Amino acid sequence: MLALLLEHAGYAVEAVDSGDAALERLSATPVNPPSVVLADMQMPGIAGGLLAQRLRQLCGTATLLLAMSGSAPDIEATHEFNGFLLKPFTMEELAAAIAVPDEAVISNTEVPELSVHSDVTTLNQAVYDKLAHSMRPQRLEQLYTLCLSDVEERITRMLQTASNQEDSAYRRDAHAIKGGAGMLGAIELQTLAASIEENGIDANHVASLAGLRVACNRLRRILIARKADKVVEISEEDNA
Repeated sequence: MLALLLEHAGYAVEAVDSGDAALERLSATPVNPPSVVLADMQMPGIAGGLLAQRLRQLCGTATLLLAMSGSAPDIEATHEFNGFLLKPFTMEELAAAIAVPDEAVISNTEVPELSVHSDVTTLNQAVYDKLAHSMRPQRLEQLYTLCLSDVEERITRMLQTASNQEDSAYRRDAHAIKGGAGMLGAIELQTLAASIEENGIDANHVASLAGLRVACNRLRRILIARKADKVVEISEEDNA
C-alpha cells in the first residue's frame, strides 16, 4: 500500500520483503544507490540498527535511511537511521522527512493507547477524503481491496499460528494489520489488531479473529456504499 501511495506521489519505488532481500538487491546494483530507504523495524532476518549499518556501507552517506514502525522502538535500535516515522503516518509527514532529514526523527514516539469501544468508528472520514481527493477512484479502490485481502490472508494464517502456539508470528501478523489499516484510516481494524498484538494468543483469540473478519466485512460494505454514492452523484450531475 505504501508503494502504491509513493508511486502516485511521483516517486520511483522498488519494494522487497525483507532486510536480507534489500541488501542482496543493493549489492547487485552498487553504482546506483537509492535516494531514500524506508525500512520497517520489525522484520524477519536482519533488521534494526544492524540493517542500517549494512545499508550505509552499501549506499554511502548520500542515501537517507528512515525507519518506520507501528509502535515506538528502542532508541538504540533507531540510532543508525537518519529518522523514524511512527505508523500510521501521512504522505505529508513522509515528504517532510525526506525533504528535511535533520528533522525526520519524530520526537513524540509514544504510541497512543488503543481500546475497543462499542461505538467504534470503522473508517476515518478525513483520511478517506484525503486519499479520494489525491488519486483516481480505481487506485483508491485498489488500495482498500489490497488492505482487506491482506487482512483476510493474515487472519487465516493467524488461526494456524495460534493452533501451533507460535505467539511471535501471531503478534507479527497483528502488527502488520495494525500498520496497514492505520495508513488507510481503517480505525476499527487498526484498533482490534492493536489489541490482538498486545494480548497475543489468549483464551479469546478465536473470538478476536472473528471480530477482525466482521470489521473487514463492515469496512467492505461501507466502501461499496461510498462507491455507489459516487456513481449516483455523477449520474445526477449528468442529468442536470
